[in-house]
Amino acid sequence: MDLRKLKKLIDLVQESGIGEIEITEGEEKVRISRQPAGQPVIMTTGMQPMMGGQMPAPAAAAAPVAPPAPPEPTGHTLKSPMVGTFYRAPSPGSPSFVEVGQAVTKGQTLCIIEAMKLLNEIECDVSGKVKAILVENGQPVEYGQPLFVIE
Repeated sequence: MDLRKLKKLIDLVQESGIGEIEITEGEEKVRISRQPAGQPVIMTTGMQPMMGGQMPAPAAAAAPVAPPAPPEPTGHTLKSPMVGTFYRAPSPGSPSFVEVGQAVTKGQTLCIIEAMKLLNEIECDVSGKVKAILVENGQPVEYGQPLFVIE
C-alpha cells in the first residue's frame, strides 16, 4: 500500500477520534487502531506492528493478588502470527494435524487459524517433538499468543 495513503489514514484516525479503521486492497490489508495515549498502531497482513506507541502497563493498585500461573513448559514456543480461530484439524471429521509427543519437522502444518473467512495454515518453524498444545480446538487466539511448545 502507498505510504501517502497510510499517512492520510493515520491522520484521519487521529483527527476523527475513531478507535480503529481497517482497509483491504486486493490481498493487502491494513488495520490502524488508536492506543489509549492517542498514537496509532498500524497492523499489516502479517499482523505485526509497524509503528506507534507502546500500550501503558495497567495499574495494579487495588487489584486482588492472583495465584501464580502454572509454569509454562520449556522448549521453543510457537506463537500465533495473527488474530483468529484456532483449529487443530483441516475439517471437523478429520484427525488433528499433530498430537502431543509427535515428532514434527520444520515447515510441517501444525494447525489452521481462520481469520476473516480465510484458512491460514500455520507451519512449524523448528524440527522437534510436540511437548504441549496450549490452545483448545475452536478457541479464539490473539496475535503473539503461544500455541505450541516444541522441544
